[in-house]
Amino acid sequence: QVQLVESGGGLVQAGDSLRLSCTASGRAFSTNAMGWFRQAPGKEREFVAAISWKGGWTSYADSVQGRFTISRDNAKNTIYLQMNSLKPEDTAVYYCAADRRQFRVPVTSSSGEYDYWGQGTQVTVSS
Repeated sequence: QVQLVESGGGLVQAGDSLRLSCTASGRAFSTNAMGWFRQAPGKEREFVAAISWKGGWTSYADSVQGRFTISRDNAKNTIYLQMNSLKPEDTAVYYCAADRRQFRVPVTSSSGEYDYWGQGTQVTVSS
């Protein structure tokens, strides 16, 4: 059974940092782009960041550009999201996902192109 499991969420204050991790089991995703999405209460799920299969291509939402960094370690079947200078508006459930296509570049921000999803991890930023 294929699973993506996120971890690293929590309650922090504005300006703090968190690092989210997402580890895959059941199969390797070393040839798939991976992405992070988030969903705040009452809002639709939105794209946060994505990284290509080798890690050489990344893309970020404007709202997190310069504050968040996505990375991956294919040997560990894990991707990361380093979140710095967190703001209250970053509060959401964060999900990782795997691109349905292999070797896609550039990466896509469309959630419909991702077909494996984790269960999510809550990030809460207090002001």
